[in-house]
Amino acid sequence: MGVLNRVDGEGGRRVVDSLADISPELGHQVVAWAFGDIYNRPGLDPRDRQLVTLGMLTALGGCEPQLDVHINAALNVGLTTEEIVEALLHSAVYCGMPKALNATFVAKRVFAERGLLPDSKQQAPEQPDRAR
Repeated sequence: MGVLNRVDGEGGRRVVDSLADISPELGHQVVAWAFGDIYNRPGLDPRDRQLVTLGMLTALGGCEPQLDVHINAALNVGLTTEEIVEALLHSAVYCGMPKALNATFVAKRVFAERGLLPDSKQQAPEQPDRAR
């Protein structure tokens, strides 16, 4: 649980807690396997692991709640907003513009919630109207 708390902070704890009534075993696996066995391995530092994670979640698509947690985690382990935005831009080449756009909108919301956007953009954005 220590690695999860250190990297994901409150967001990681909320994910595990939200699984308690439906799949406590899945919550256990998040802690024991993903953040125990895998995340704790040598070879990649936490910043690099988060860059890989952001790229994979962006490529998968439909992972906006997980992107929210991991964009926060990326900031927690020392990635800058500029590095995160650049990684998401880079992902557009390999997984497509729609997925990169969706991930970037999640990043914008996280940055706004954490007060990391320029003052004129501090209000947490809503996703663009899908009817357009």
